Amino acid sequence: MQLLFDTHAFLWWLGGDEALSAAAKSAISDERNGLFISAASAWEIATKHRIGKLSGVAAIVADLEGAIVDQGFVGLPIGLRHGQIAGALAGPHRDPIDRMLIAQAMLENLVLASNEQSFDADRVARLW
Repeated sequence: MQLLFDTHAFLWWLGGDEALSAAAKSAISDERNGLFISAASAWEIATKHRIGKLSGVAAIVADLEGAIVDQGFVGLPIGLRHGQIAGALAGPHRDPIDRMLIAQAMLENLVLASNEQSFDADRVARLW
């Protein structure tokens, strides 16, 4: 399985948060799976930390790439086609980060690890 983390799933994994589902934990722990973190999640984490909406992540923000690599995850860059699809999505998503994650999951054939049930409207594969 090729798995793209929603931002909350990535942070919950790093923090050992019990909110992360058992299915997500199992998939992340399975060494056969490819695990991806979007550049959009890096942007979201850094932005929310800067404006005070995400406390306790200063060490992660200081070396986000290191945190990703240390876990054995792969950074997923944002491409032009991702932007085009994200902008054209007809779904109810107002959050540009959510729209980007959906577009990346669709275009890259990735399963999205997220508790966001609204993603199902876009027919993207979702694990939770």
